[in-house]
Amino acid sequence: MAVGKPFASSADLEEKRSTLEELAPGIVAFTAEGDPNVGAVIGEHAVLAVDARSTPRHAREWLGELRRLTDKPVRYLFLTHYHAVRVLGAFAFEADWVIAHEGTRRWILERGEADFESETRRFPRLFRDVDSIPGLTHPNVTFTDTLRLSLGEREVELQFLGRGHSAGDACVWLPEERILFSGDLVEARAAPYMGDAFVQEWSTATLDRVKVLAPEAIVPGRGPAVSGDEARLAVDETREYLLTLWGAVREAHAGGSTLKDAFEAARDALEPRFGDWWIFEHCLPFNVARAWDEAEGLPPQVWTAEKDAAVWSELQS
Repeated sequence: MAVGKPFASSADLEEKRSTLEELAPGIVAFTAEGDPNVGAVIGEHAVLAVDARSTPRHAREWLGELRRLTDKPVRYLFLTHYHAVRVLGAFAFEADWVIAHEGTRRWILERGEADFESETRRFPRLFRDVDSIPGLTHPNVTFTDTLRLSLGEREVELQFLGRGHSAGDACVWLPEERILFSGDLVEARAAPYMGDAFVQEWSTATLDRVKVLAPEAIVPGRGPAVSGDEARLAVDETREYLLTLWGAVREAHAGGSTLKDAFEAARDALEPRFGDWWIFEHCLPFNVARAWDEAEGLPPQVWTAEKDAAVWSELQS
């Protein structure tokens, strides 16, 4: 049983090594040992950037690497979903269009400020220069189903595949190359964060739609870019993690157990397979708390810094 674990990622202070990888000509992933991934699609005259990192300084590190490949302007910035750790670096891009799903726009309005405070406390390393953030990131273009962009000869589809990690997750799909920027709908050797999730929908219908696309390569929300069998495994393992936790919590809830009992049952079920994944300990109490709420019929609740601390204290100590 976990005893006295440091809060969330407060003890994770070692800088991560980032890797720049061109998956196909002009399609780039920038991954970071379990930190949130970003990427880009380089078109004929402009660039589509995928996610923005946590702060402008952190974003500029990525933009510096991107400039090794192209000097074309980043005219489009696409947010796969809203979490502060992914989007608050947007100011650095100076993009003409900041694009997101309509569910993400609503999420920012409803809980953006609370999420900002919550995530800065949970990920202190990624928000060391938090004072450089000018404010919340708001999209100026939204869509509800599919938005197609023409980057010269390259066509890009922004697709909403269903609720999952949040209410507004959407993906970048390159149909010709069969490459998917999944955001946090799919992880690779990193624990999915479920605090804002629609657990049942994510683990079934939404991931089913990812499978139907049959991507040959995936840039996941966290973890390395994967291709071929590894891409298919990433989808399957993300689903297995979700279903394992959901099953353990739902069974505990139905049996009249306590939230703490459900947490211990979920740990016992998950740890042999997933215990060495990035942010496993960070995510576990928040994931169990969300699954418990869903078992009670509740939609995702607003996570405040105070709620974070209370859940951590109850379950991880």
